[in-house]
Parts: sequence; C-alpha cells; structure tokens
Amino acid sequence: MLNFLFNCYLRNQMTEIDRLVLGLQHRIRQLLDNVFMLEKEDNGNLYAAVSLRIIELELDEIQDLLDKLNRTTNNYQQLSVKAATELQDMEETMTELENFDHTQVMVKQRENQHIKRDLERCKEEFNSTSPAPTFSPGHCGLSRMVNVSGPKTYSLTVYGTSYSFGAWGRDANPAPGDENKYWLVVLTSSNAYGNFIRQYNSLSTTILGIGPTDTYISSSNPTTNTIQGSNMVMYANAFYYNCYNTYYVCQFNLTTRAVSTVALPSDTGYNSKFPFGHLGTTYSYTDMDFATDESGVYVIYATTSNFGNVIITKVETSNPPVLNQTWSTSLHKKTVTNTFMVCGVLYATRYLDKEIEEIFYSYDTKTNEERYDLRIHIKKMQTNIMYMNYDPRDHLLYVYSDAYIVTYEIIYYCILFYNVLQC
Repeated sequence: MLNFLFNCYLRNQMTEIDRLVLGLQHRIRQLLDNVFMLEKEDNGNLYAAVSLRIIELELDEIQDLLDKLNRTTNNYQQLSVKAATELQDMEETMTELENFDHTQVMVKQRENQHIKRDLERCKEEFNSTSPAPTFSPGHCGLSRMVNVSGPKTYSLTVYGTSYSFGAWGRDANPAPGDENKYWLVVLTSSNAYGNFIRQYNSLSTTILGIGPTDTYISSSNPTTNTIQGSNMVMYANAFYYNCYNTYYVCQFNLTTRAVSTVALPSDTGYNSKFPFGHLGTTYSYTDMDFATDESGVYVIYATTSNFGNVIITKVETSNPPVLNQTWSTSLHKKTVTNTFMVCGVLYATRYLDKEIEEIFYSYDTKTNEERYDLRIHIKKMQTNIMYMNYDPRDHLLYVYSDAYIVTYEIIYYCILFYNVLQC
C-alpha cells in the first residue's frame, strides 16, 4: 500500500517536471526565433528597442522556469529521501508483525495440540471401564469442609426463652418408619438436668410443637441415670448422654426404657470440671459431649492425666455399650465451646463474638492430623450455642442456641471424578 501511494506521488511529481521541461523547451525555441528576427532587423548594428525588450522579458521568464524546475527537483529529491526512509521503517515494522503473527500462530497451534490431547485423554477416561474410586473407612467419600451456610431452620421451642439449655436432632440410624422423626430435650431442672425425651413426627410439628410423644427415663429429676448437661445424641433408637453425677456414659433404650452404662476413665472430668466455655462464661455440666457421624457414636471428654485436653472415644452401640478405640488430642477442652464429628474427623468451635462462632480446629482419627487453622465461620442467631451435632443422613448441623432450635448446612469441597461428583 505504501509503495502504491509513493509511486502515485512520484508519477504526479514527474508529470509536473515534464510540464516544466516542455514549457522551458518551448520558451527557448521562442527565444531563438525572436533573436533570429532581431538579427534580421539589424540596421547598422542598431537593434530595435522594442525587440530587445521582448527578448529581455523572454529571458526573465525562462529564468523563472529554470528556478521553478530546480525547486521542484529539490523537493522531489527530499521527498524521495523521506519516502525511502519511511518505506524502510514500514518494511521493518511489517517484518516484525509477520514474525509476531508467526509466533502467535505457532503458540496457538501448540495450545490446540494440548487441548486435542487433553480431549482425547478425557474421552478415553470417559469410555473406560475403570471403577469409581473407593474411599477409606471414616472418610465417607466426603471431601474437606469449606463452609457452613444458613441457618436453614430457626425457631423458638414451645418451652419459650426460660429454658436456654437443651438439645435436638434426628436419630442418626433410625428404625424403619422412624426416618422423619425428630427428638427434643429441654433441661427443665436448673438448666442442667432432664428426665424425659420428646419426639415429633416431622420438622414442622417440631417447630409448631404439635402432637409430641414423651418418653420418661425417670419419674423424678434429677436422679440416678437421668440426663446431665446438654450434650446428647440418639442412635438406633437409643439415647446416649452423661449419667447424672457420674463419669459414666448412659444408654437409654426408648423401646424397653432400660438404661445401660459404661464407665469412662476414673479421672474423667464431670460436674463442670472440664466444661465447654469461653472467656466470658462456661456452659455448666458440658464435661462430656456426644457426637454421631457415618460410623456411629463418639464421646468427647477430658481427663486430668491428659491435662484437661480433649479425648475422643468410639462408643460401640451394643447393649450394654462398650468403649472402643480412643484418641488423645492437644486441644484443651475449656478453650472450646462445642465439638462435633463428621466422617471420623472431630471439629471444634470457639466463641468469637455475639454474632460469629468459628470452627477453628480439626482432628482426623484416621491420620491423627491436628489443625488449628480452619477459620470457618458460623453466623449465630443468638449469643450462645449450648449444643451442636452433625446428622450424617442430611449433612446438617443441629444446634440448640439460647432456647432456639437451629440447623446449618455443611459445604464440602467437591470435584468431578470419573464423571461422578465426589465431595
């Protein structure tokens, strides 16, 4: 394009020069004719004054033409030099652009090759008959917890705000026909003791308090084998809790109404020796915390021999119950506000302020790995959380908070593996 424009301009300039040269040739011929005429008019070496004046004017015009031709030639030469320089710069720029375009084309070609290779690999994996991965016991196919959303449920119980300590949830391993039932225990004696379990047929009847069924552990409260503290769970139609005024685990069968017990180590804290709490307060009689996950029931507690640090023990749900494997942690129990289990991993929370509870700690019972850096926040609706437990059937956290029953949803890190979403 630049060559075309330059050539067009050159042609215009050459046309102008040609016109000047032709005009100059014409004027020279005319001057020669006038001089010839003047010589004919010779009269004793005296020329006509008029003829001389005409020749003088012709010479002036010829000189003007020569000057204009010289100027045009100089401009043409300058333009030629400038255009040649610009043309050289343009050629260099075009060369760089061509090299750049060639490089980009090569890069895109390589990217396309990688994409094609990855696509072929994906097709091979998709069409392969390799089985989906199996997950080790205690990890349930769930990935790491990344967040807690909600609340999904938030309601004051029919007992009102006078009873701030309690627990609620679902049977983690229900009998056929009981899958939709919910249980509720409110500590009606000194916010510390309970002697009966209330059950509802659905979540809506639980919230509205309609048609409850009460099952009594004892006719009086408190007394032997009644509930002490707000940490308890239901598993396979049996209730697990801290027996009144002892370091024993109680198992209450809701069908037979029989109580079986198993003793924790004799230096286990009870009667508020190692309770949950924070800098502002402690939660009375929370020395033992019971938790359910995909594999069963656990009890979380502390002993003096372990310096008040948290201990996890698996409770076999036979009748009577039996204590199984135990794990000792470095987490001091009095620095914790609550604990729960998910797929064999213990999680602990702490009080940040009136609006936020933080899941800050985890202990993996399979790998014995401890972490203190989780920083998963739970938005509280009330100041204190007295009870928290995980339901492996719906992956919800069931919370009792200052007389309110609340649920939160656990969010896991999920990946697509062999065309199956695994979390």
